[in-house]
Amino acid sequence: MATTRFAGFELDEERAELRGPDGALVRLRPKTFEMLRLFVANAGRVLSKQELMEAVWPNVHVGEDGLFQCIREIRAALGDEQRQIIKLVSGRGYLFVPALEEGSTPTPQPFARGARPSSGRLALITAVAAVIGIAGFALATLMAPPPPTIAVVPILDASAAGDGGALAAGVTDELVDGLARIDNLQVLAPGAGTPAQFEVRGELLRTASAWTLKLRAVRTATGVVESVATASVDAALEPELQEIRLAASAGDRLARWLNEVLEGGTAGAAEPPPGVRVAIEQASASINQTSRERFAVAQLMLKTALATAPDNVDLQVALAGLQTRGIQMVWYDEAEAAAARANGEAMLRRAIALRPRSIAVLEAQCRFLAATNEFVESLIACARATSFDPWNGSALYQTGLAQVFLGRFEDALMSFEQAYRYDTPTVSRWTWLLGIGWVNVLLGRDAEAALWLERSIAVTPASGRTHLMLATAYQRLGRTADARAAFAAGMLLRPGSTAANVEPPARNVSPAFLEASARVMSVLVELGLPER
Repeated sequence: MATTRFAGFELDEERAELRGPDGALVRLRPKTFEMLRLFVANAGRVLSKQELMEAVWPNVHVGEDGLFQCIREIRAALGDEQRQIIKLVSGRGYLFVPALEEGSTPTPQPFARGARPSSGRLALITAVAAVIGIAGFALATLMAPPPPTIAVVPILDASAAGDGGALAAGVTDELVDGLARIDNLQVLAPGAGTPAQFEVRGELLRTASAWTLKLRAVRTATGVVESVATASVDAALEPELQEIRLAASAGDRLARWLNEVLEGGTAGAAEPPPGVRVAIEQASASINQTSRERFAVAQLMLKTALATAPDNVDLQVALAGLQTRGIQMVWYDEAEAAAARANGEAMLRRAIALRPRSIAVLEAQCRFLAATNEFVESLIACARATSFDPWNGSALYQTGLAQVFLGRFEDALMSFEQAYRYDTPTVSRWTWLLGIGWVNVLLGRDAEAALWLERSIAVTPASGRTHLMLATAYQRLGRTADARAAFAAGMLLRPGSTAANVEPPARNVSPAFLEASARVMSVLVELGLPER
């Protein structure tokens, strides 16, 4: 019988059970148990995220949230709040470190596809792999510079009534879990033997209508406050959503600040003229919440700024991002769209070469690749962006878009819903509301789709596609008058639309998406959309 004992626990592979030090059964979900079994069988070896996902979810693409959820559940089951049993090895993966107790016989888990070693060799291979893994890890640690370290001091409940303790503790946990997912960062427990380079300190305040979180990132050696992040949520929201959104909003700002600190900004670029930052900020707002008129103004603003600072990577990224939105919204004619694609590709290629780990650059790349129908490549770029900013709602939204076009509708729904839970940046809220509604339309869940699409329009009424999706849902629900009103609004925002230019391009999309889109298109034609 394959039974493994470690740190007082007993893992019984035959019965698929984990028992605690007192002999009581510790309940784990099947995927969580499978991941724990892999860790135990590969003790002392660093397992990459990709290895874990391919082993636990073979032949199925899942987002990293599923992986992180399993690891959180394992740590909770083992009482590993200090992350001493399962350690994050920044940039490489996870290391399971407790010594196996005498008499344990774990079954090794091969990751390579192909023949499995004979049973007589498994124990020897496991032992050798563990020794090699530990030695390799030690060597890599000696050779590579240590990652920067950060600690999150428990957030204080500063509310007058003192009723925010549970929320403060939950936000602290969310921040620790999120920061621990950043590839080039190591999270230490407060008061660890070696002080962290940075500490995150904060307090939670309450007004009549909102909870507000105030965070400060402090350089430990000097006590200097280097970054401040503030986030607020409606006090009427359900507690879980309050916790997630406070941590996500403040955590997103912290992650971006850390990324700038660690990556050093624009490599080799001269100090930009004074108006560059203003141009980028104003244009970036137009990327997320835009109309045709605002788009034109923002594009002119960025092109003018780029003429004065042609080597500024931030400007190039902002312009590529804005032009990507123009491609998505069909605000270019055919020749302009081709020029925008070529220009965006050239600018992003150079930006990636200069700043391969920059959140802003990776965000722009994942958006650009999705807009130009390179969906698999877009998923990779988006995953890179979230590996440096786990709360990045924009990258999650682009992930959802790529999954839609690849026909993975339920995965897309999960990505859009996660972006909605994080709600970062808030200005993009209409996009994930639209995404959730769109997927529900494609799945034929029209009543649910209508609710989400109505909410998206309430935030940003300038998107013609949202109105057209809503018209489809209304028509299939038998709400003909509402459908015609929504259709008219969509056509007003997208004059000249036809079935030929509204329908997404077919390149690199899945048959499942084409079939679902054809059903939507037939409803729009029924409502009056010209075929050509």
